[in-house]
Amino acid sequence: MIVRAAQTTDLPALLALARQAGPGSTTLPDNEERLAHRLRWTQRTFAGQIERADADYLFVLEDDDQQVVGISALTGAIGLREPWYNYRLGLTVSSSPDLGIQRQIPTLFLNNEMTGQSEMGSLFLQPDQRQGSNGRLLSLGRLLFVAEFAELFGEKIIAELRGSADEQGCSPFWDSLGRHFFKMDFSHAHHLSGLGSKALIAELMPRQPLYTCLLTEQAQAVIGKAHPNTEPAMKILTAEGFTHQGYIDIFDAGPVIEAPLSKIRSVRDSQALLLAIGVPDDQAPTWLIHNRRLENCRITAAPARRVGSSLMVDRLTAKRLQLQPGDSVRAVPLLCQQQQAVAA
Repeated sequence: MIVRAAQTTDLPALLALARQAGPGSTTLPDNEERLAHRLRWTQRTFAGQIERADADYLFVLEDDDQQVVGISALTGAIGLREPWYNYRLGLTVSSSPDLGIQRQIPTLFLNNEMTGQSEMGSLFLQPDQRQGSNGRLLSLGRLLFVAEFAELFGEKIIAELRGSADEQGCSPFWDSLGRHFFKMDFSHAHHLSGLGSKALIAELMPRQPLYTCLLTEQAQAVIGKAHPNTEPAMKILTAEGFTHQGYIDIFDAGPVIEAPLSKIRSVRDSQALLLAIGVPDDQAPTWLIHNRRLENCRITAAPARRVGSSLMVDRLTAKRLQLQPGDSVRAVPLLCQQQQAVAA
């Protein structure tokens, strides 16, 4: 498997993935015109022709038969062209000494404090490929790319995870809050968000703090909770150093997790090494390896052994990366030490 920059010729494959992802995916729409536009834009992004405020790095996961089986993406910066809103969960303390009453009430504050940061998104892996290290490669390959080209991104990387919604596409959080200020159901609002109308919807929300006790019990229960289908992705990022600091999505209350670049394991622990060809032994750990190129970036996960300043891989791995012995790579173990210990 290889993670590479998406190309305009990937349009049929992305349309097929969009149909598998279903209507819940706003960033992977089953719409040929929109996907074609995004592919043209991402090609310009990887060519260095787009400012950070508009940069859209779309990656695909491709097998050795050149079949695209997954996608993921990075946004250069959010909120610089139009406000990027979410809720921050805080606390309001009310007290009456005369009555001997004190109450601490969780409160939602509409904000755009993430402005200028970079966002991970558009993660989708074909169901029959959710095995081995495929999901981890697709997700973490982006972070190794960030490690190589940190100047293209913000001080933090965030990920807005999908929140709770039922099989009919209804969100208890939206039904209890957003629907009262924007007269439409969740699926329609979510669709408009994917079309770039998130700021328009948010600006119709009340600017005052919102007391969560006024929401339904069902809505309160899902605040900051990831959808069950998103939990594996959240675990991968949590192991990388991402944490939930109380920010949530304005539509479904899904958690917005974040990490400073310097604290992300794949960024912090990655290193530049020289590629060597050999036969890594059976006990060799799996490494995440990037060919250090921007426009023709290629990232893979493969058994490798560090020998001094070199990283020894087999010939197939070098071929996947389109590199020769002596070329420079950026690499990091796919799993952290604790995860390697558990896997062993």
